[in-house]
Amino acid sequence: MKKIYYLLAFVALAFTACQKQPIVPNPNLAHTPSLTLTLAQADYQMLDTSTYAYKSSAFLSDADAKLNIPLILAAKYPRLDDKSAAAVTFAVGTPTIKLPDSVYKDVAYTLTNADYLLLPGNKYTDFSATQILSWLPYGPKTSAPVANQLAVLTFNYYAGTTTVQTFSYLYLNGAWQQIYMLTPAQYATVDRSSYNQFTSADDASLTAYLNAILKADLTVTATAKIGDIRYVSFNYYNSSKGTNQRVIALTFDGTNWITKSTPESLSFSRADGKWVVNSDISYTLIKEDYTYIGTKTTAGSDAARANVAQYPDFNISAATDATFWSDADLNAALIAVLVNKFKGTATLNQKYIVTYTVYSFGVTSNTSKTFVYDGTAFVVPK
Repeated sequence: MKKIYYLLAFVALAFTACQKQPIVPNPNLAHTPSLTLTLAQADYQMLDTSTYAYKSSAFLSDADAKLNIPLILAAKYPRLDDKSAAAVTFAVGTPTIKLPDSVYKDVAYTLTNADYLLLPGNKYTDFSATQILSWLPYGPKTSAPVANQLAVLTFNYYAGTTTVQTFSYLYLNGAWQQIYMLTPAQYATVDRSSYNQFTSADDASLTAYLNAILKADLTVTATAKIGDIRYVSFNYYNSSKGTNQRVIALTFDGTNWITKSTPESLSFSRADGKWVVNSDISYTLIKEDYTYIGTKTTAGSDAARANVAQYPDFNISAATDATFWSDADLNAALIAVLVNKFKGTATLNQKYIVTYTVYSFGVTSNTSKTFVYDGTAFVVPK
């Protein structure tokens, strides 16, 4: 009986082993895929924690992107073979901080005597800079924060002596942090001391004002390094929305504090076990490019330019349409964008692949054109 049992067990095991096992697909095992990737915050955080891009989720230049994106691709897709390709869209500049609710009366709070006692172990009615950060998780308005939540707190601040101060705090990347907040004296330096706030009339000059204020602050300039980010909190009045508290992220480029975030694209390929940037530069038009074509160029007809400024696509439906874009008109429009975007950095024989949106009989789709810089101008390759 024992021999029969062992024989049956062996047959069952052999039968099981011969069954075709299902294959679970794994994207990292694909040999030579062609990837299209827009970098998300988690992707930037594959970089070393000491890099500014890890914190800002953006690069300051194409050069930085070319240096760091191969590191991201290697970490994200560690098992891809040579000849794999990746078209990567990334942010250049400083990300925009979008607050869930920045109405001043909703984010401003003055601590009461009872509030100070919410901090475990505290017996005093004032806080140091460290204590207020420890208190925020217990505060009545700050104990259950959401991403990018702002809090403008007025409290008894202790730094050797006790004074009443108002500071801004931002819940960023899972933690509360104190951010830079304009003082009445700083509003005065840009002639905004009447109400200590900016208005919609200041929109065009706002970045310049904030840059001047930060550059004049010796506590900032003494330690500023390229890539440093300052989240600047300021009061803003809008006639339709009332008084708001806004936050703008500014990045130090070595000379000025700038705010700019635009998507750009580069193509990469894997060779000899490493990701390298392709010599071709891929660029996809963004809404601002269509506006630029419509308002700053002479490409196409007046009606076509007005149409593309209003709708971010080119009408190629019928030549009889007043807003029709011929192939020659399209070339002129795209070359104008290349001149605006890349003339300062273009090198001889550099190839640019430009992707744009067309409209044809009610349907929109993306298509591409290739141009080459001949040392003087962007031209259609022969």
